Amino acid sequence: MTPAAALDPAFPADADLGAARRVLADVFGYATFRGQQEAVVDHVVSGHDALVLMPTGAGKSLCYQVPAIVRHRAGRGVTVVVSPLIALMHDQVGALEEVGVHAAFLNSSQGLDEAQQVERELLSGRLVLLYVAPERLMTPRLQGMLVSLHERGRLALFAIDEAHCVSQWGHDFREEYLQLSVLHEQFPGVPRVALTATADDHTRADIVERLQLQAARLFISSFDRPNIRYTIVEKSDPKRQLLRFIRDEHEGGDGHDSGIVYCGSRKKVEETAAWLNDEGIQALPYHAGLDADLRRRHQDRFLRQESQDGGIVMVATIAFGMGIDKPDVRFVAHLDLPKNIEGYYQETGRAGRDGEPADAWMTYGLADVVNQRRMIDESPAGEEYKRVQRSKLDALLTLAESPACRRVALLAYFGEESSPCGNCDNCLHPPAIWDATEAARKLLSCIYRFQQHGQQRFGARSFGAGHLIDVLRGKTTDKVSQYGHAELTTFGIGADLSEQQWRAVLRQLVAQGHVVAEGEYNTLTLADSARAVLKGEVRVLLRQAPEAPSRRGGKGARGKSAGSRGAAEGQLDASAQARYAALKRWRAEIAREHSLPAYVIFHDATLAEMARRQPGNPAELGEITGVGAKKLEAYGVEILRVLAAGD
Repeated sequence: MTPAAALDPAFPADADLGAARRVLADVFGYATFRGQQEAVVDHVVSGHDALVLMPTGAGKSLCYQVPAIVRHRAGRGVTVVVSPLIALMHDQVGALEEVGVHAAFLNSSQGLDEAQQVERELLSGRLVLLYVAPERLMTPRLQGMLVSLHERGRLALFAIDEAHCVSQWGHDFREEYLQLSVLHEQFPGVPRVALTATADDHTRADIVERLQLQAARLFISSFDRPNIRYTIVEKSDPKRQLLRFIRDEHEGGDGHDSGIVYCGSRKKVEETAAWLNDEGIQALPYHAGLDADLRRRHQDRFLRQESQDGGIVMVATIAFGMGIDKPDVRFVAHLDLPKNIEGYYQETGRAGRDGEPADAWMTYGLADVVNQRRMIDESPAGEEYKRVQRSKLDALLTLAESPACRRVALLAYFGEESSPCGNCDNCLHPPAIWDATEAARKLLSCIYRFQQHGQQRFGARSFGAGHLIDVLRGKTTDKVSQYGHAELTTFGIGADLSEQQWRAVLRQLVAQGHVVAEGEYNTLTLADSARAVLKGEVRVLLRQAPEAPSRRGGKGARGKSAGSRGAAEGQLDASAQARYAALKRWRAEIAREHSLPAYVIFHDATLAEMARRQPGNPAELGEITGVGAKKLEAYGVEILRVLAAGD
């Protein structure tokens, strides 16, 4: 490997990969890097630009935090971290201070005195990392300070987190990120690392172009999250389906697991949260229309409440979740269809960051498909943008309707090959595939007859799903009588299928693009591709998914679900369990004192390893993963006391 000094002549010779490994062990308490972390760190420490794509939970933050510390110790100054997450900067900075790394943030939540103190720390060179929102970064005041630092060679690195926000093709475009394109011109020679968990080919290309990262090295880790089980069910009574899912899979005598439920509208968020509370599930609403202070309080409670106190279910729009570091979110549920696979992947990736079993559960129906298509069609954006968004939606519909492994389809979207996972709904409960060619021809023919009949008697008219299914099944309703549809040759030709079966056929034909649902009332018309189906030139194979049984039998039957009880904890004997419980109580007290989430103090896996190994002195405690030098100094005596008392 090329020494850092050879790549950056002004960089001290000791600032190499060995220094990075020492920082990893001494500061963060980890013996080795994971996956591509080491390659990224070596590249960035050496002074080069990078674009890093890593799934949630893979350790993206270490990819800039370790280089920041190494470069600061070598005299290269401060690392500026650009993040849109004002509400979470406190926790990120708190976590760094916990391991002995001097960090701070500048944002609108601070008073003048506090902000000026941070600025003094910045200019003095004592700060290792400074977190700022993109709009704050571009203010003349902060720009002037950074120029001064750059002129003195004290600007070490720019880390651009959530870099997909810069892309118009991405699922979370933020206009203020576009300003970051000038960093390489304003601060030549300062390396930049852009990081995101989700980006398809369009988004990656946009990030490179808009951030001027053409010379950057691209690092792409596997997008696979094998601990997450993907399940997609047909929507019938979505709130009841959600409640059944939580109670069957994530509830027991000690309460329910922490989870996130995504809804498509603010009204639905509030209604769903209230309904879950009425059903005995602790739930909080979160959307951009709520008071900012209330949103902060809800987010803090979600992040800080320990599992033994009962998990919180956050019911939210997509305004919630970016950058959420809570490791023990055991499920993410969608009551409405996301816009695209990137959004779905980003949102589901907030489950199981600790590597323990977690669920990604979604219910969707015909209305979801129609609503998403209508939002694209009615958007004021240009036709090229609409075309790309339609193709992204089509990819998500393919994932939802596929009878094959969900994980294979999901990873294929990001260009990654895989084999069936054995851990999604389609692998565990393979859906029946039936030849629906004749059923499809009947349905399409009925829509065609509506159009012919309407033009002859009433002028051009079209009808929605409910009326279509009534005619197919031969139901004489007032509307059928009003329009004379009992006279159609298609009246009653579908009596052999139930209403639910016809809805599934229609939904999949809309998803495949043979039927178009338009307008406020979702009226149905034929697409050009329907002609080949009507002529019998195309065979139509559709999935027929049965309701999958509960895989765990509920937490009540087993005390805890496999998801809420980590693998490390599950391996503890009775005495170790007692020590583990004592450690968690101690951690909760420390977290409250420091106003931080408990996982920032120590992760569950670290506590479980302490309880299992029961170190008897500081040296043995320091060998445990996640115990760095600062935490050993700060908490070592107390941890050893708790372990001794809890034995």
